[in-house]
Amino acid sequence: MTDKTIKFSVKDEHEKEVRRIITAVYDALSEKGYNPISQIVGYLLSEDPTYITTHNNARSLVRRIDRDELLQILVKDYLGVEK
Repeated sequence: MTDKTIKFSVKDEHEKEVRRIITAVYDALSEKGYNPISQIVGYLLSEDPTYITTHNNARSLVRRIDRDELLQILVKDYLGVEK
């Protein structure tokens, strides 16, 4: 019998929370009829929260995420890089 230890990483949990938030923002933008990719890119480039709708509290949610950190997570995911 092998007893495997589960590795818990606060960083991994934080990235999951960031993913959950950005998905909720994407969904809120879609529900309101916006192009969510364009709106999120506009927000990332300008850091102007008015690119994000207040519908379903999306604007408040996205402001919880550090923009630089979000960009790092997106680039890592795109490139398939772990660290």
